[in-house]
Amino acid sequence: MIVEIVAVGTELLLGQITNRNASYIGEKLADSGFDAHFQVVVGDNLDRIVEAIETAMGRADAVILTGGIGPTQDDVTREAIAAATGRPLRFNEEFADRLKTYWESRGREMPESNLRQAEYPDGAQQIDNPKGTAPGLALEHEGCWLFALPGVPAEMQYLLQHEILPRLRDLAGVDHVVLSRLIRSWGRSESQVAELLDDLYNRSTNPSVAFLASAGEIKVRITAKAPSEADAVQLIAPYEQTVREKLGASVFGADEETIEQVLFDLLTQRGWTLATAESATAGMIAARITSVPGSSSVYRGGAVVYATDLKASLLNVPQEVLDAGVVSEATALFMAEGAAERFQADVAVAVTGSAGPDPQERAIGTMVIGVHTPEGSGVRVLRLPGDRERIRTYAATAALHLVRLAVVGEWWER
Repeated sequence: MIVEIVAVGTELLLGQITNRNASYIGEKLADSGFDAHFQVVVGDNLDRIVEAIETAMGRADAVILTGGIGPTQDDVTREAIAAATGRPLRFNEEFADRLKTYWESRGREMPESNLRQAEYPDGAQQIDNPKGTAPGLALEHEGCWLFALPGVPAEMQYLLQHEILPRLRDLAGVDHVVLSRLIRSWGRSESQVAELLDDLYNRSTNPSVAFLASAGEIKVRITAKAPSEADAVQLIAPYEQTVREKLGASVFGADEETIEQVLFDLLTQRGWTLATAESATAGMIAARITSVPGSSSVYRGGAVVYATDLKASLLNVPQEVLDAGVVSEATALFMAEGAAERFQADVAVAVTGSAGPDPQERAIGTMVIGVHTPEGSGVRVLRLPGDRERIRTYAATAALHLVRLAVVGEWWER
């Protein structure tokens, strides 16, 4: 089955928003074994959306549109589907009443424009959207299926996974499942990971192995096609075991597991608490660990300290160490140990560095991370690429991973 993706939104054309929806849909279609030959981006213009839909219907078995089904004047995807298929718009009174009830439950008066979301092309099915108010649409027209999804990523992803992909599988008569397992690692480059897993990559096409790099982490995706999910899991298992054995402590999680959640779980298991001391990253590490629900049970607190005199007074960094160099291994270690003492935490991580655009003592991209645990302290000097924000983001990621390695006793593995 050939499926075309049409992303609607002028903001996508202008580059104001990255078109992540189309990327996500394309990935999930590929995982399910569907072909996607074209991805189209079109602005909020009725005539051009109609043209995009008509073209897509002429070369695909199904078309997934995302965006343009909200309540505002520029949300015209419903009208475009109606025009492209020659169908009038209908109005769902039941759904309109549900919208009104939803707004009343929030103690607010509903703008009349929201009632546009109750409209649908004749013959289309409105798909309930538990993540938002705009329902999806499903319509079969002259042998081609049209699906319209919200542009809000969380809403789009939910409806795609729970409504659209199952329908496409039924329509295609798919008698197999395609299942992927994503193994997450940090600390090795993509080329290093690929070399270590070269024999696995070339072993067979089912399961297949792919490498993905993003935000300083390297992911290994293992994809299997099988008659059932249980069979696919069985095919993937030995491959996953090999990946974990060859990459060792670089592997920190799988699928949707984040380093923040993994670290939170490890600290909870050990009964340890955490503190942070940040210069250059300005609270980015603290923000990420506290994004985990329940993080107050392990996170004691942190200090964002740029001024040299505050490093001395708040974190007990000796003046002679600071005089020798703020961007240094000794400073990072004293900052970590000082944060552990100041916040009465078992574990502490500290970052100091030169993020740019002007160098601070050492070359731009030099970031020094110190970690203290009840079992000892260690420091790592990293040289990170990119502009200021990329360096800071990668440094925060590295800090979380180095804490994980220290907690599990693998601090010095490289």
